[in-house]
Amino acid sequence: MSRLLDANYYAQGVLNQDIPVLARAITLVESNKPAHQQLAAQILEQILPYSSTSIRLGITGVPGVGKSTFIECFGHIALQKNHKIAVLAIDPSSTLSKGSILGDKTRMEKLTTAPHVFIRPSPSGGNLGGVAHKTRETILLCEAAGFDYIIIETVGVGQSETEVHQLSDFFLLLMLAGAGDELQGIKRGIMEMADGLAITKADGANTQKAKNARAEYARALHLFPPAESGWIPEAKVCSSTENTGIAEVYDMIEKYVRHAKSNGFFEKKRKQQTVFWFERLVQEKIQTSFFSNMLFLEKYQQIKEQLQNEKLSVTHAIQMLFAAM
Repeated sequence: MSRLLDANYYAQGVLNQDIPVLARAITLVESNKPAHQQLAAQILEQILPYSSTSIRLGITGVPGVGKSTFIECFGHIALQKNHKIAVLAIDPSSTLSKGSILGDKTRMEKLTTAPHVFIRPSPSGGNLGGVAHKTRETILLCEAAGFDYIIIETVGVGQSETEVHQLSDFFLLLMLAGAGDELQGIKRGIMEMADGLAITKADGANTQKAKNARAEYARALHLFPPAESGWIPEAKVCSSTENTGIAEVYDMIEKYVRHAKSNGFFEKKRKQQTVFWFERLVQEKIQTSFFSNMLFLEKYQQIKEQLQNEKLSVTHAIQMLFAAM
């Protein structure tokens, strides 16, 4: 039990690439118990100098686009390039039961059993940003454990999935051909943040549709203003079932990383992301602090009752609440 409460035990286990210890450390990071949070903070402090050494690939796309099967094929290509891969698969949580199936491992059967691969499903916890609340800390632990290619597979809920952009070095958007999304390329939103697009399921009778969609998306990408990185996003077609085009997507990511590192944007983006998550965690801490204050909760409940009885407008209720505090 004393070892389970010792930050040094976990930190050394992670640095020694002990996978069971890594898994338990991630569980501590994901826990909401104050004692676990305190221990997790100590572990992260010790492993921090050994992190930030990987390529972080964020993958998003609507449900059914084939994210898991794409990762299965992509992962084997990365393994052939002598990478050690960690896959952080974010599973949507039920808004009613708060439960999660966490079934992504079942869709990556070959990759799950491959050496030098660690797959960690995590519930989204209702977070609409497409990632779990503690995904960033999990990335740091995996990097310290020697994994140099981190793949973040997001929930896949559409254009609200923006936080993965603040976690990854390369943001890959998977799209379906013939799903009526070609016109969406003209709209701002998640496409504007993508560093690259891949049209999936480009096989059989769908091959030509995928090629046509790629051409449409490529034109749409040129409508956006130049990215700060100086990189022009590319669109590819691929098929996970036929294992075609996946290598071209890998080469596109490698090309981007070389480009971003050569002009200093890679490091600059990492620093911007650190500040983003600091500000996000400050907001969460303030919210937690308010709702753990009994005086605040009492006033909060009173005002909610007045709202339900239609005695207040929402705007007036908020003003009353913060005036009382």
